[in-house]
Amino acid sequence: MIIKKYLANTEKEAIDIAKKELGENIVIMNVKNTKKKGFLGLFGATAVEVTVALEAENDKIGQVFGAKKETTGPIVPDYMWDKQVPKKTQERIVESEETGKAIVEKLDGLQILLQQQLLKDKIEENKSNEEIVDEVKDKKKSDEGMTFVKLLYNTMIDNEVADKYANDLIDEIERSRNAEMQIDFVLANVYQKMILKFGQPALIKPAEKNPKLIFFIGPTGVGKTTTIAKIASKFCVEEKKKIALLTADTYRIAAAEQLRTYASILEVPFRVVYTPDEIVQSVAQYRDYDYILVDTSGHSHQNQEQKSAIFDLVQATGNEVEKEVYLVVSATTKYRDLVRIADAYKGIEDYKIIFTKLDETTAMGNLYNLRLYTGASLSYVTCGQNVPDDISPFNAQSTVKQILSSN
Repeated sequence: MIIKKYLANTEKEAIDIAKKELGENIVIMNVKNTKKKGFLGLFGATAVEVTVALEAENDKIGQVFGAKKETTGPIVPDYMWDKQVPKKTQERIVESEETGKAIVEKLDGLQILLQQQLLKDKIEENKSNEEIVDEVKDKKKSDEGMTFVKLLYNTMIDNEVADKYANDLIDEIERSRNAEMQIDFVLANVYQKMILKFGQPALIKPAEKNPKLIFFIGPTGVGKTTTIAKIASKFCVEEKKKIALLTADTYRIAAAEQLRTYASILEVPFRVVYTPDEIVQSVAQYRDYDYILVDTSGHSHQNQEQKSAIFDLVQATGNEVEKEVYLVVSATTKYRDLVRIADAYKGIEDYKIIFTKLDETTAMGNLYNLRLYTGASLSYVTCGQNVPDDISPFNAQSTVKQILSSN
């Protein structure tokens, strides 16, 4: 059997060329529109490609396919030829001369493909083969994209991103996604959106007029005092700033003593304050300093008295001095508890967030959750007890990579 393809301006011209070369007994296997190659693949004219077959005397095609010798319909539909027949098989089939054994092997393979009838249910009366190929191709891409989006969603949930925020992100992606969108583009889109939602870290900056008063608030046990010591050490040792340390945590003697020890090591002033007036006095006393760092007592979200006391301390100086407030929370805390903590400190000041204990968890979703829930900027993260080494500015890129990675 000889199977060849002919390219011409019209179907009739291609068939005439085939008959002139192979004779009148050719069988037309397939006809399709195509383009002739132009310069760099461009400006190619429309042409017709006709695939024909010429049966040899001992040909087995009728036995294999159960077709009569004079069959004129396409044996292998164009969409199955291009999309289902392996490329190596295509290359072998278009050879001008074939051995009997090779022919039988190819026909057996084609018979299996035909028997599968993968696209039978999708053929509609008025659709061309090209339209069917496009539909199946788009559906395949769409299914792959949907599978990948679901994988991203499950990965975010595994990394403890709240269901609400994961769904919101997926909805945004779905509104812009189409069948042509590649998987790597979907991933890049999610990655970029999460980074944008995190925003830039809000770090401590010098005041225009010294000193800057900085309050650290948050529940007990999250490493607030150690975090203050790390920040103070960075300022003193690396930036050569003048620092004063205050504590208003009179509920825990150990916390005050711990901060006093750090102050002694750094050779900076330390003072315990009990009332808002003492905050005002301290600002006057250290007016030539760069930063005054104030530790506060942790309190329960249900303890209104302690909350009011912290509020009074923060508001003691009014607008006479620049101040910032940092809410310190642990990355190991459950999201619903973080919500309660954030609500408990709501209204004290427009705080920024410091996450501690990143070394104690592999799930970074809570950083994303609290950022979206509060709208507060993230500033620093800590990942150990070493002072001053285990602290760094929040990095949105590395955090998002962790959130979108399998643990």
